[in-house]
Amino acid sequence: MAQQARPKQGLGPGFWPVTLLLAVITAVCDYYVVITPITNFLPEAATPADQTDELFKFLTFFGVIVFVFTIGYLVYFAIAWRKKKSDSEDALGIQIHGNFQLELWWTILPTILVIAIGWISIKDWAGIFYAQGGQLAVEAIGYQFAWEFRYPGLTDPVQNELHLPLGVPTTIHISSRDVIHGFWTPEVRLKQDAVPGLVTTIHITPTRVGTYRIICSEYCGARHGYMVGKLIIEPKEQFTAFLDHEKYVQAHAPKGPGGLPPGVNLANGNASAGQALFAQKCSACHSLGAFTQRIVGPGLGKIFADPDHPKLVDGAAATPEDAAGIINSGFTGDLGTMPNAKTNGLSNDDIANLVVYLEGVSKGQ
Repeated sequence: MAQQARPKQGLGPGFWPVTLLLAVITAVCDYYVVITPITNFLPEAATPADQTDELFKFLTFFGVIVFVFTIGYLVYFAIAWRKKKSDSEDALGIQIHGNFQLELWWTILPTILVIAIGWISIKDWAGIFYAQGGQLAVEAIGYQFAWEFRYPGLTDPVQNELHLPLGVPTTIHISSRDVIHGFWTPEVRLKQDAVPGLVTTIHITPTRVGTYRIICSEYCGARHGYMVGKLIIEPKEQFTAFLDHEKYVQAHAPKGPGGLPPGVNLANGNASAGQALFAQKCSACHSLGAFTQRIVGPGLGKIFADPDHPKLVDGAAATPEDAAGIINSGFTGDLGTMPNAKTNGLSNDDIANLVVYLEGVSKGQ
């Protein structure tokens, strides 16, 4: 019986020089991780962005170590212990199974790292979700496909713009009117699901004046990509002026006959322009069929003649002079709520053009 070849000993030729090289590469990479502020690439608009950045740097610091040594040793050992032509068929490389010291350290070190990451994450997470209530409380409500924000003292929500005062601890209550949305503010480093029937709470303190993004991070339907709002952080005086302006506008908003705002003149409506606008703004959610031929919302082809179509926002049947559904929205179905004219970016002329176009479609023109 042939005697088995004697296992090779040692870690391999040049192991320690390679280890030193990997340590140098790691040190250089981690040096730039430590000295490079994340704000060079993405500003911090509010706390807890600073805490999140610290955790990210901590993870990156140790992630660089694991990555460089794992890939480095993988390449080194693949070369150092490759099978050579002079090796016999049953030649063995280095055997480390049962090496107590190796198994001890590759158990202890990752355990310490995981515990450290968990402790920092829980501390930051508790500060975000379980901090004491802020001086200002705001509601953020998602719906297909926009955001609305409710403030104390305002009777109506503000569409797609979250105004917050600089330096004021703020509590944001997040929920949804229809499907699951994602409330994501990259410059605050927060992402929280907006769930129907559930209110989740986060706490932030604005630290930097500017206009930032609020993005829906959860796919919520055909126009998900358009569901982008603004986080506007401004000095306290400007925030107070914003609230005063909204109160005045909401208290003195004129009400036109049949739900039409002043300035909408159906006599000047252009059906061709309305057709182009329908294709751009409405066709993702509405067909030109009957009410029951829905995509996300119901079909609008017979909106002014279909007895199956429900009453609109003011409870009246749909007429060309009414158009309340286009202006105020309010149709709520299984798949969502139609955004209003402001959210859709519709001018008075746009509303007139859409109404005239849909009236013509209803009459078969």
